[in-house]
Amino acid sequence: MISIRSADSRGKADFGWLQSRHSFSFASYYDPAHMGFSDLRVINDDRVLPRAGFDTHGHRDMEIISYVLQGAIRHRDSTGTEEVLRAGEFQLMSAGRGIMHSEYNASDSEELRFLQIWIEPAERGGAPGYQQKDFGLAPGLTLVASPDGADGSLKMRQDARLYQLILAPGESLDFSQQPERCSYVHVVKGQLQLDDSQIGPGDAARVTAQPAYTLRNVGSEPLQALLFDLA
Repeated sequence: MISIRSADSRGKADFGWLQSRHSFSFASYYDPAHMGFSDLRVINDDRVLPRAGFDTHGHRDMEIISYVLQGAIRHRDSTGTEEVLRAGEFQLMSAGRGIMHSEYNASDSEELRFLQIWIEPAERGGAPGYQQKDFGLAPGLTLVASPDGADGSLKMRQDARLYQLILAPGESLDFSQQPERCSYVHVVKGQLQLDDSQIGPGDAARVTAQPAYTLRNVGSEPLQALLFDLA
């Protein structure tokens, strides 16, 4: 079964310096029908003004993935990590038993846009950790995060896998999943046909009780999406 979540139906937040769209309930946005999906808890599409950002704050027991779509993030955390995360790069911060961090737009003139993704870990506690990598734009599916760090992917503390999907116009790809697993597909840009459903930027699809489905680029530009394989 495929269930569509349109971009326009997402929660909204406007703080002036931050414009955000929430795929799942977050902060002051509450929707009992969208509390998460399997172990996927948050996808926030954040736009941050130049020199603005999130002051130092804490997290625990969460796998936090950031994916920069435009601009750059200046990251600092309580483990001593200081990094700049640029467009196209993925970051995975394992909060573990507790971590403090800040995130700022690293530019004085360019807007920052990134996806903030939270995945609940399989176990609580443990040492916090930080990983960062640019996976490029290889066609097809690229494994970005996995429980065992397979194929050079970021290693996360959950039985889940995050893929980057890139398809040229007219290209298609078949994806198979075990009967007990499910998928969540979030479109970053382009037009995606998922079996009989067509979705665009910011739209998403939940796929349950379906062993296989076809992903096809039906637009005139390259398609970019994130595919979550979840337990």
